Amino acid sequence: MQLGFGEGLRQFLGPDTLASVAVEGLAKSAIYVMIASGLTLIFGLMGVLNFAHGSLTMIGAYLAGLVMVTLVGSATGAWTRLALFFVALVAVFLALALLGTVLEVGLIRQLYDRPPIYQILLTFGLTLVLEEIVRIVVLFYGLQPISEWRAALGTRPAILSAEQSIGPLSVRGLALFEIALGAATVLGIWAFLTRTRYGLYIRAGSEDAEMAEALGIDVRRVFTVVFALGAGVAGAAGALLMWDPVWGANVPLAAETLLPAFVVVIIGGLGTFRGTVAGALIVGMADATTTWWFQNVVVTWTWLPEITVFLILVGMLIVKPQGLFGVEEVGGH
Repeated sequence: MQLGFGEGLRQFLGPDTLASVAVEGLAKSAIYVMIASGLTLIFGLMGVLNFAHGSLTMIGAYLAGLVMVTLVGSATGAWTRLALFFVALVAVFLALALLGTVLEVGLIRQLYDRPPIYQILLTFGLTLVLEEIVRIVVLFYGLQPISEWRAALGTRPAILSAEQSIGPLSVRGLALFEIALGAATVLGIWAFLTRTRYGLYIRAGSEDAEMAEALGIDVRRVFTVVFALGAGVAGAAGALLMWDPVWGANVPLAAETLLPAFVVVIIGGLGTFRGTVAGALIVGMADATTTWWFQNVVVTWTWLPEITVFLILVGMLIVKPQGLFGVEEVGGH
């Protein structure tokens, strides 16, 4: 039912609606931060704008779906399905990290001393190749590459499909799961970058690669680890999207995730993980808020929430082109 503006504003400002929109916003933010984290890690140290990032996310969604469809049966319980999902998550992370290692060593490493346009063209061509390979494989097994993989979506446990009650508030179980997984991703990356020796190497290499090499740090190996980590996080994001009915495992997922990933890292500032988290929160909350308004008040243009995200990007580029926490120079080579 379409509400008038006054009635819509009154309902939106109600505690229950605000809390519900906030939870949905956090869930969207968690998805965006998982999608964009790998991209900002790779650019922050290496200065490589990886246009194949979306393809890695799409491959992760299909690999996670393959694991789940293989292991989950009709009698598999909800908690067992959740446990198997984390098995699939680890398997996808390792597989995509291995693929990222191969791509960095075999292709991208050869272009570090060349202008950035070479890296852009390479990764853009790489995403076309990866998408076509996946499309061929999916069609070979009789699946529809354009629409979501229904069998993989069907492995989602009922506890995530149902509404969960938090006091007077009723929220999607999947939204709570996405928030938890997104928070774990942020905490894990932060701990890795700030609390481990290799994280210290990464930060040193991003600040001054020549000095890091003079101190005995193998910067090229650090680059490989970062690219593998970024690819693994992209695959993990795809594993989560495989269960989300808004996304699903499909070939167009590559382009659908690449655009918001770039929007988030540009808003937050290229090359800064803190900015990526902030950008994801802004985009997620704006997406959830405008979605509510255009579903309940301005129902004529339900596609406008997607445009709102890009309007935020345009505004940021006008007001502060370097982003919220951007730096003048990023990349360790």
